[in-house]
Amino acid sequence: MKILVPDTIELDLSDLAASGDDVVVYAVDKPIPSEHRDAEVLVVWRNSSENLADAAGELPKLRLVQTLAAGPDSVLAAGFADAVAITSGRSLHDGPVAEHALALVLAAIRRLDILLESQKAGTWNQPYNAAQSNPATEQLYTLDGANVTIWGFGSIAGRLAPLLAALGAKVTGVANSKGERYGFPVHSTTELPDVLRTTDVLISILPATPETTDALNEEVLGALPKTAVFVNVGRGATVDEDALLAALGEGRLRAAALDVTKVEPLPADSKLWDAPNLIITPHVAGNRPKGSAKLVQANISALKDGAPLTNQVAG
Repeated sequence: MKILVPDTIELDLSDLAASGDDVVVYAVDKPIPSEHRDAEVLVVWRNSSENLADAAGELPKLRLVQTLAAGPDSVLAAGFADAVAITSGRSLHDGPVAEHALALVLAAIRRLDILLESQKAGTWNQPYNAAQSNPATEQLYTLDGANVTIWGFGSIAGRLAPLLAALGAKVTGVANSKGERYGFPVHSTTELPDVLRTTDVLISILPATPETTDALNEEVLGALPKTAVFVNVGRGATVDEDALLAALGEGRLRAAALDVTKVEPLPADSKLWDAPNLIITPHVAGNRPKGSAKLVQANISALKDGAPLTNQVAG
């Protein structure tokens, strides 16, 4: 079996090679070479949309596309045949994304962006010190006792929620179905407006789907208290950026932190760069898929055996 692996990550697939499989490294920003268009498995990580579209149209023997990304949206949009199985990298990024989300939440709540500006200006920020210690406002600067809502309660939330709870936060999830996940209460999306009214920190880990486009809109942001903090480590397509800019500019949202934006890299002329009370990181929450080789090998073995695939989302 010929397996194409991307040049953007080192994968130890020596066991597959030793068993007779042909493991070939390919460039993710160029068309698949003609001599390798007989591949049956394509592993994807940071591929260009042009590369994916080329692969979708020019690999007639393809049986499996394994993306290492938690969200398979770019692969699903590439146009692969219905018979091609597509599997995601769900769980590979749980630890790193949870860690980065926690960092952004703390940075936004503790307003490290303001303190960094003070440091650069050589200023001992006494007004911040006073607000942070004032009994009337001190709750704004801590997770202890804060109501934290995670919208998109999958495996990443399963890693993040206990970290937040360990710092004293009251964590609630929101997902399509109501119940309990990972030991935390989860409300249905129909209950979201009621949940938002008492939310101190809203964290989005929503995937990019037609249903979630601009889900974080004016109505959702408007339902939050003006003292709330919003953090997005999911997908940029889920946020109405104009609505977010308005909420920040008009003081209807205390602060926000984005690791993802609609257009990436974020253009130099984007209004987001100058938005007040906004922290931006360049889509670095994941970037380190843990256990990729193990997942790839497991799904290839399952493909050969006709067994169920892990994280199958199409095909």
